[in-house]
Amino acid sequence: MSLIEIRKRCLIVETTYHEGGPPPEKPLKLAASCAVIRNPYAGRYEPDLMPFMSELRSLGSLLAGELVDTLGGKDKVEVYSKAAIVGINGEMEHGAVWHEAGGWAMRTVLGEPKAMVPAVKAVASAGYRMMVPVHYIHASYVRSHFNSIEIGIQDSPRPDEILFALVMGTGGRVHSRLGGLLKENVVGADGQR
Repeated sequence: MSLIEIRKRCLIVETTYHEGGPPPEKPLKLAASCAVIRNPYAGRYEPDLMPFMSELRSLGSLLAGELVDTLGGKDKVEVYSKAAIVGINGEMEHGAVWHEAGGWAMRTVLGEPKAMVPAVKAVASAGYRMMVPVHYIHASYVRSHFNSIEIGIQDSPRPDEILFALVMGTGGRVHSRLGGLLKENVVGADGQR
């Protein structure tokens, strides 16, 4: 029997055409693909979460594939992140399983970029919303690509559910001009610079 039972899915696409200055050549797109699933361990302590983490790779692949398609292909993706909101009958560790599963899925569909995948997680009630930080997929210190997108679903997660999300985007902030490491100067060998 599968540990993953999806109740609902949501795709959020945010397109920024300008930030008060001149329009960029191409609008910035950030997208979040979310899935709300039953928490198989809600209300009880489970010492071995590894089977759940392993099975979640298939969900990660589904969400990551949707994001790549939504943004026009893997060559368009420049930022990424992941998030989990665990219903109140669960525990933080039930969201932490997404670190490996969600990160693995995005790295796989994007051709193994080197930068760590940022993450955020919380245990919360239905309707909770969170800001998910993103950064450049090849080097974490590219300042122009530090950004965020809000995720959440009005009726989720219910107490015995988990909302898992993956986020990707097509570039850095519109009108970024605060210096730091530029995308063009990334060496890309260590995922940081």
